[in-house]
Amino acid sequence: QVQPVESGGGLVQAGGSLGLSCAASGRTQSYYAMGWFRQAPGKEREFVAAISWSGTTTYYADSVKGRFTISRDNRDNAKNTVYLQMNSLKPEDTAVYYCAAGRLTGRTLLSDFWGQGTQVTVSS
Repeated sequence: QVQPVESGGGLVQAGGSLGLSCAASGRTQSYYAMGWFRQAPGKEREFVAAISWSGTTTYYADSVKGRFTISRDNRDNAKNTVYLQMNSLKPEDTAVYYCAAGRLTGRTLLSDFWGQGTQVTVSS
């Protein structure tokens, strides 16, 4: 089992920046890829970004490409951490952001484990 735990959500004005973190504890030695999804009110959950175990492969949704950056820190094998730096935020980025662990496939993340989510609100 892998348990992702998100932190760093909050309220920011349009055009601003916000960083999210996700610490994944558990069987991380199974070399999970990790990523972020989001769900806005009344909408389905959508893929945002993903990163391979080694950090050498990253995927982004077209809507965030060039504005968001995903990275990870595997130095602590007991608790791998993935980050999502969000710049030039727009009101349409408002959503609950979920961290996930799983496998990269088809330029997205097939997720086996999910965090509880953290709210990001972008005011206009």
